[in-house]
Amino acid sequence: MKDTNVFLPTTRHEMDERGWDALDFLCITGDAYVDHPSFGTAIVSRVMESLGYRVGVLAQPDWKSIDDFSRMGRPRLAVLVTAGNLDSMLSNYSTQHKKRKRDVYSPNGEPGRRPDRATIAYCNRVRELWKDVPLVIGGIEASLRRLAHYDYWSDQVRRSLLVDSRADLLVYGMAEQQMETIARRLEAGENVGTIWDISGTCWKTHNVNDVEDAVELPSFEQVKSEKIIFARAFRMAYEEQNFTTGRALLQDQGAWFVVCNPPPHPLTQTQLDRIYALPYTREAHPTYRGVEIPATEEVRFSVTSHRGCFGECAFCAISSHQGRSIQARSARSIVEETRALTNLRDFKGYIHDIGGPSANFRTPACKKSTEEGACEKKSCMYPKPCKNLTASHAEYLSILRTVREIPGVKKVFVRSGLRYDYLLHAPDGEKFLEELCLHHVSGQLKIAPEHISDTVLSCMRKPTSASTRIFIEKYQETNRRLGKKQFLVPYFMSGHPGSGLREALELAEFIRDLGIRPEQVQDFTPTPGTLSTCIYHTELDPFTGERVHVPKGEREKAMQRALLQYWMPQNRKLVREALLTLGRKDLIGRGRKCLIA
Repeated sequence: MKDTNVFLPTTRHEMDERGWDALDFLCITGDAYVDHPSFGTAIVSRVMESLGYRVGVLAQPDWKSIDDFSRMGRPRLAVLVTAGNLDSMLSNYSTQHKKRKRDVYSPNGEPGRRPDRATIAYCNRVRELWKDVPLVIGGIEASLRRLAHYDYWSDQVRRSLLVDSRADLLVYGMAEQQMETIARRLEAGENVGTIWDISGTCWKTHNVNDVEDAVELPSFEQVKSEKIIFARAFRMAYEEQNFTTGRALLQDQGAWFVVCNPPPHPLTQTQLDRIYALPYTREAHPTYRGVEIPATEEVRFSVTSHRGCFGECAFCAISSHQGRSIQARSARSIVEETRALTNLRDFKGYIHDIGGPSANFRTPACKKSTEEGACEKKSCMYPKPCKNLTASHAEYLSILRTVREIPGVKKVFVRSGLRYDYLLHAPDGEKFLEELCLHHVSGQLKIAPEHISDTVLSCMRKPTSASTRIFIEKYQETNRRLGKKQFLVPYFMSGHPGSGLREALELAEFIRDLGIRPEQVQDFTPTPGTLSTCIYHTELDPFTGERVHVPKGEREKAMQRALLQYWMPQNRKLVREALLTLGRKDLIGRGRKCLIA
């Protein structure tokens, strides 16, 4: 196990070993402390360390008292708080509002290590301990709750997390640029209450006259009381998420006005390379000796090649968090990191993944997206690939070829999400598919069509069912030609807005005809800040104003889920009820097309 001195301090004793009398920044996180670049706290803390600051990490503190929070003393410049790599409510509760039995970001997957609404809970303890310390919140929980938002677990519209947490600043998105600027200005003696002009941050004021050139959103009280106004506010905010044309957003939250500054410019390749070259141990802290952190199993021998996604799936937070512009590391940086992985303990020759939010979205969508950001009111991939889309796998293929030739590497897998509509659109798509099947699939390729009904896919902002059918045929044909016996593992979602029983049955029949039996079906979970969640709450498409069917009744949701796993004995009663409701008795019996006997 690595020596504690190569990790950042987590106790006063570890500070003393370094000769530190005080920290500059205290990072508090709801995850276990894993010094790996797939953990946001590891990245931010290492970036701050590289700038010369003394940084300590407080992982999963006991939030019921101030004792844990005070163990390293008051930091000189600020306290940084994140709920961790997941929204704490999503981490703690299932779609059915049941307590989860496992938390993959905790030791041995033990649940209950982080509080509900962790950002608020941690900030309350910090404020109890140090009333005037600069307090900055970030991470996915803060990022997607930066404005008034719908919270599924309370079935309420809640205020901006900046207000509820009593923090001074909220950093949204990937935080490296913002935190460097905040640190420099705090170091220079600037009051945190006047740091108002940093892209990718939210701040609050009592005086609306402090705000210039901002788009005023409907107030918290308005979006809370009228769903149509909530939908309009969502659309207004969504259309300003551009780093060149986006304007600041202003929203009255009651006691405070919250101002959301425009997104930051994407990181350059040089900046991204520098971040991933920092001295991560890629290990859990020695205090977890003999204990596994389940989330590290898949990522420990994986490499992030890029950030951002121009796919804009409606249920996904990535485009709002990382942005729609692709930020790619250099091939040299990726190859160097892979070589370093071969020297790690327990490395057995397998690179689990080289990818990002969408593995084959490595190059910018087009030249314009790099210089000006994503187009306003237009999508790169929906409802079909834009005519200006530059689809290419050339650089990604070159990297994969280089990495698989590194001494000690036996196999390189691609396990990130694969956008097969992009693959089908690319001139080199068939060449990429062949090489993927030949070298980078471990017997099964996971894809996420999510649904097969074009009605539902339209709500999801996903490609049509035709793309799925064409890709499946090409994948199967390619494997036959190569003499490979490899399978597809598609992921499907039940209960998404737009899906009624008829659409669920359409998907069930597709599953039957494909001859697969998915072991897992994901129930749609409305997570803060996404388009799908806006539609779920309002039952409106915020861009067209059209009504959308949203399955909210527990019986309908249960029947939809059962249809997608119709062969399971425990689902028979629900499947029968669904088929009779739809008038489809023809699917009950012994026929080849029947779902149940």
